[in-house]
Amino acid sequence: MLTPSMQHLPLWRALPAALASALALAAGACSVLPVREGTAATPAAGGRQAARHAEVHGSHGRLTPQARRKVLDGVAAEGGAESLARHIAVLTAASELPLLAGNEAGLLVDGPATFDAMFSAIEAARKTVFLESYIIEDESVALRLSELLIRKQAQGVAAYVMYDAVGSIRTDTAYFDTLRSHGVAVCEFNPVNPAKRIGYWDITQRDHRKILVVDGRVAFAGGINISAVYSSGSMSRRRAAKVADDDANGWRDTQIRLRGPAVTALDGLVRTVWMAQGCEAALPPVAPKQPPAGDRLVQIIPSGPDGDDNRIYGALLSAIDASTRSVHLSMAYFAPGPDMVAALCDAAARGVDVSLILPSVSDFSPVLYAGRSYYTQLLEAGVRIHELRGAVLHAKTAVIDGVWSTVGSSNMDWRSFTDNNEVNAVVLGEDFGREMEQVFRRDIAASSPVTAEAWAHRPLAARAREWFARLLERLW
Repeated sequence: MLTPSMQHLPLWRALPAALASALALAAGACSVLPVREGTAATPAAGGRQAARHAEVHGSHGRLTPQARRKVLDGVAAEGGAESLARHIAVLTAASELPLLAGNEAGLLVDGPATFDAMFSAIEAARKTVFLESYIIEDESVALRLSELLIRKQAQGVAAYVMYDAVGSIRTDTAYFDTLRSHGVAVCEFNPVNPAKRIGYWDITQRDHRKILVVDGRVAFAGGINISAVYSSGSMSRRRAAKVADDDANGWRDTQIRLRGPAVTALDGLVRTVWMAQGCEAALPPVAPKQPPAGDRLVQIIPSGPDGDDNRIYGALLSAIDASTRSVHLSMAYFAPGPDMVAALCDAAARGVDVSLILPSVSDFSPVLYAGRSYYTQLLEAGVRIHELRGAVLHAKTAVIDGVWSTVGSSNMDWRSFTDNNEVNAVVLGEDFGREMEQVFRRDIAASSPVTAEAWAHRPLAARAREWFARLLERLW
C-alpha cells in the first residue's frame, strides 16, 4: 500500500515501502475478481429479449412491466437500439443491482467546473450535506469548503464529512478539528493508528470514493478529490503538481452530477460506510425518495474488498466483451492485469475501435510503468493508445458502443479492483454517450499517439522499468 507521500518518489525509492506493505496486503481482505467467461458479444436478438426483463426501479421501487417497457423504449429511441439492448442484458446479468430510471445526469470536466457546481449545491442546501472523499487537503479549495460548511451548519444544515486516513494523511488535523468545533460531523475512514478504532484495523482497505450528496436531492461522483491540484483545470498554464514533465499543467478529471433516484443510491452508500466505520455522530433521517428528474437510465455500482466479486471490474470487463463498435477508455492508473488486456485485444481483433487515453506523466510512476509494460501486446492486437499531454490525467471514464458510459472513482489497477472502496455510475443511452464521445475526442486532440514502430525503439532503461513495475503491479 502506497501513501500519498510515497507516490511522489521515484520507483527505486518507493520499492522498499511497497515491499514492506506487502505483508499487510497479504493479510488484508481482498475482493475476488470475476472470472472472464467468454469473448463473444451477446447476440442482438437475445439482448433485446433479456433487456425487456431487466430489473428497473423508479422513485417508488420496482417498475411494472408496462412502465419498464416505456422507459427502455424511450432510451432506445435515442439511437443504437440493438447495442443498447445488448449492453443492458450484459450489465444486468453481471450484477443484481437494478437499473434506475428517471435521472438527470450531467458531465463536469475538470476541477473548476466541478467545484463551482458542488459548492453551489452546498450553498443551496436546506437540510443535509454528506461528503465522502479520499483526499481533503487543507489548502485553497478545502479552506473554501470549510468556510461554506461552517456557515451552512450555523444556518441549521447538518453537515457530515468523511475522509480517508491515508489519502488525507498530509492534512493537518487542525483542519478537521476546526470543522468539529463548529458542529460539522467529521469521521476518519480506517485510521492508521489502530488505537483509534479498537477491534478493527485494516490499513489496506482505503475509501477511494468521491461522493457529495446534498439534501438527498443532488449528488456528485467521479474522480475529483477536494484538492488544490484541480484548481486550474487541465488547460491552464499553471503548474499543478509535482510531476516529472514540465509540460504538465493542471489535472484532467471528470465528475458526474445526478438528480433523481440515483441520488438515493449514493445517499445510501455514504450512510452505510458511515455506520460501518462506527462514526460518532448520529445520522439524520433518510431523505424522501427522489421523484423523476430526467430521462437518464443509470446504475450505481459500488465495490470494495468486502464483496465476493468486484462489481465495477465485472461490469467493465463484460461491457468490453460485448462491444461491437467502439471501446473508448480514459484511465489515470492503468495496470489492468491479463484478463482485461485480453478483453481489449480480443475486441480489437473483432474489428472494434479500441482506443485508450492514458497518462504521459503521473504523480505515481510505478503504475505508469506497469501499464506501459502492456503496450506492445495491445498495439500488436490493433489497440490504439494515446498519451495525454499538458496535464496529469486523473479521469476514470469509458464509453462503449456509444451507449454504455461510466464515470467514477475506480482506476484500472489492482488497488482499485481488490482493496479500495470505489463507486462508478453507469449511464445507458446514446444521448449521454454522445457527450462522453465529445469529451473523449477533445482529449484525443490533446494527446500524442503511441505507434508500434516508435514503441519498439524505446530505450532499454524504459523497458527495465516496465518489467520491474509489471513484476510488482499487484502491490502498487
